[in-house]
Amino acid sequence: MSEVIFEEKQYLGYNKYSIIRRMSFAIFCFLAYYFSGHEKVTPIMGKIKVIENPGDLFFLMGILILLWSIFLVFVLHIKTQVFERYIVIDGLWTSRKVKIDLNSIKTVRQVPYSKYLLNRPVYNLHKRGKIRFFTQGNDAIELTDKEDLIYVIGTQHAKFLKESIDNQLSLVN
Repeated sequence: MSEVIFEEKQYLGYNKYSIIRRMSFAIFCFLAYYFSGHEKVTPIMGKIKVIENPGDLFFLMGILILLWSIFLVFVLHIKTQVFERYIVIDGLWTSRKVKIDLNSIKTVRQVPYSKYLLNRPVYNLHKRGKIRFFTQGNDAIELTDKEDLIYVIGTQHAKFLKESIDNQLSLVN
């Protein structure tokens, strides 16, 4: 296998859309717990006490959502690698690797990924003549191949990714 020219890993826990959604649910759970009332403690057999507050379930759900968010920081969503003659985009453990041959690339452009602030993570999404890969960041690299198929690769290091692809295209062509 050839030498890796550029490599970037993007994790699910860093996606802005997902973070805001999870934190909104957690805040809702904590607020529901706070406003659910005070604990009703019932002594049983003198020493053992039972808490009969149904609001405790909201507190537990809030804690579980926060733990899930911490776990997602370690879950790899996309790994982008640039090699001498091709680009490999590897997704989650259930996704197939996407290999883009640099011989078939016509143009490389750095573009903003989307006009929206919040974007959901996608892997190999075919929509409106474009194939999208995105987890986090604001910029993307748009590759157009000889068959006019457009690949949009979201990245946090757009400048370095574009430079490495341009360098390899100049060596290939």
